[in-house]
Amino acid sequence: MTTARRATWMLIATLGAGGGGVAAASIAQASPEPEAQTVATQKHRPIPISGRDRIYTADQSSNTVSVIDPSTNKTLGTIALGDQRVGSTFSPQYTGDSGVHGLAYAPDRHLLAVVSVTSNTVHMVDIRTNKGLNTTDVGRAAHEGSFTADGKEFWVANRGRDTISVVDTEHGGVTGTVRVGDGPSKVLMSPDGRYAYVNFTTKAEVDVINVRSHKIVKRITGLGSTFSSDQAISQDGKQIWVSHKRDGKISVLDVRRNEVVTVLNTGPDTNHPQFVDNRKGKFVYLTMGGLDETWVYKRTDGAPRLLTKIKNGGHAPHGAWGSGDGSRLYIGLEKSDAVDVIDTATNRVVDTIASGQEPQAIVYAPRATNRPGSAANLGHQGLGRQAHNVPTTLPNGERGDTLDPVKGRVLEATIRPVAGLDMIQLQARGLKADTVYQAYSVADNGRKTPLRTFPTDKNGTTPMALSFGAFDGKSISIEVKGVVTPVQKAAFASQAGGHTHGVKTADLLFCDCC
Repeated sequence: MTTARRATWMLIATLGAGGGGVAAASIAQASPEPEAQTVATQKHRPIPISGRDRIYTADQSSNTVSVIDPSTNKTLGTIALGDQRVGSTFSPQYTGDSGVHGLAYAPDRHLLAVVSVTSNTVHMVDIRTNKGLNTTDVGRAAHEGSFTADGKEFWVANRGRDTISVVDTEHGGVTGTVRVGDGPSKVLMSPDGRYAYVNFTTKAEVDVINVRSHKIVKRITGLGSTFSSDQAISQDGKQIWVSHKRDGKISVLDVRRNEVVTVLNTGPDTNHPQFVDNRKGKFVYLTMGGLDETWVYKRTDGAPRLLTKIKNGGHAPHGAWGSGDGSRLYIGLEKSDAVDVIDTATNRVVDTIASGQEPQAIVYAPRATNRPGSAANLGHQGLGRQAHNVPTTLPNGERGDTLDPVKGRVLEATIRPVAGLDMIQLQARGLKADTVYQAYSVADNGRKTPLRTFPTDKNGTTPMALSFGAFDGKSISIEVKGVVTPVQKAAFASQAGGHTHGVKTADLLFCDCC
């Protein structure tokens, strides 16, 4: 087989890392073998949308992968990798995946890698049959990863440790470990397959690793924040955009010079950048979770220029990926259990597709199957049970769910039916710092039922607070209960540090740092 044919498309999910556009879903990587190291990014023709293409989303609450036909914008079904949250997932005998979160795609091998952050697993799925091939236990809070150029290995960042796990994609199992420092968040691969790039939740740098030697060869420092949830690499391998979700910033890296060239001030819950190259130019689409918007930047030789802000069709836009011809961009709506379809010619949402529950990562796979419309081995777990937001009221009587065009919502409440219960999710911004609040379900007649208490951090924020029960209210209100104790503050700081995605109490306090 020729070197050119050994080149493999590298689709790093989660959320949109370096695909889309004319080469959407087709970052070609030359083999890291010596004779292939001189091969640059393989150019691919635009691939028109067809019934053979597939969109995949990783659904964190239903523990599924949704499979969508982009030619009809219809969800064909889901691949269940575990039980729906909460279900039996708390049982000591539970053996399924939990917290399905990250995705990556290796077309030459017809493989979809699925990363589950709570069960600390990587699941390989054959997209021709929609069946699992093997499951590998990796490191604590495994988050996002990437296939190597030949598709034989999958590198995944273990946020709760200081390691990258190297997974054998054919047989399963960890074949190597790369130590990089606390809190690695995501692994990208360079288009030529020689280098891996790792961002962190604990330090303002991106480490450059030689794929062959597993050695760190460069540390790119000076990023806009110590916490980085996601990153993406351009199709030409010249730029990496690193998102700082909590701080509302993007660090733009020049890969050729291995340095930060600019830091952009963006907005609340800056999620995932997605490179799109087409006939109109070179662009980056950036999901803004706290504003229910997707921002479009034009890449230039100087500072990127903000072109427009697209209003999404639901709440909390998260992962993003482009079609094979760059004509469409697909955005996962985390708090609406749906996928927006954006026409990149007009930069407008043209459709919204129901998906599994709490979509995180999303990838677009051109020519994934030879059978248009095929739904082989798919089920319906997580479908038809979409989340919805309810009104909120602050202690002073004002509405908490009013969307400020710059700051977002002060208090957002999302209700999602799961396994016979309702998952009640609260997110707060701009409340009193280091304060404990009591949340209530409010009925039509004004009757209040206590839901849970939750603390804010030093900035007055609570990224995610969950409780489970039967929600029959019409809105949610909060009242000040007291001051955060030193013990609560320590626990909150530990979770907000990105080292846990797990449970703290019967009511759950999560770091929404994906």
